Amino acid sequence: MAANYNKTAWFYDSLARLVFGSALKNSQKHLLPLVPKNARILIVGGGTGQTLEDLAALQYEGLHITFIEISANMTALARKRNVGNNEVVFIVEAIEQVQLKSEFDVVITGFLFDNYADADLPVTFNHINSVLKPGGLWLNTDFQLTGKWWQPLLLKSMYTFFRMFSPIPVSNLPEVDKVFVLKRYKAIASATFYGDFILTRAYKKSH
Repeated sequence: MAANYNKTAWFYDSLARLVFGSALKNSQKHLLPLVPKNARILIVGGGTGQTLEDLAALQYEGLHITFIEISANMTALARKRNVGNNEVVFIVEAIEQVQLKSEFDVVITGFLFDNYADADLPVTFNHINSVLKPGGLWLNTDFQLTGKWWQPLLLKSMYTFFRMFSPIPVSNLPEVDKVFVLKRYKAIASATFYGDFILTRAYKKSH
């Protein structure tokens, strides 16, 4: 189960801008133009809901979005976002506890899996995978280590800081791409930000 950032909701976005500038926001919106019109979208770990506004800026209406976030305080902020005329259902719960129908055209996960150990990742991944239609699109954005000396230091600092507010059971990034490959997803687009420390990638689920 992912960490709960309830206690940091009030300053999370400000801190992200202080450390990363616009990189976190830009990385998560970069591949949103790939989302088809009138799509049924599942957002997991949606945080304060910036992605809702970014989607509305591209498609003001016609989207059917299920927004799942474990933090009630984060969700409260997300509810204030301008979602246009898109339909949004908010669920305050860990994704592992939510039962959904297999009806989504798109899954969006932003900085979700960095809270999971490699041993725990498959359970959550498989749960999400089960509700994405064959041929569906999965947009995943998260941190990665590419060999630059400062990346592990920054990552450790981030884990240490947020552990003061919430139990975070990991200190290292899981190998998420290997899970996508194992489940026969095909990477169709990607981009990096902030000195390659942030990777956003679009995967297509096999039929």
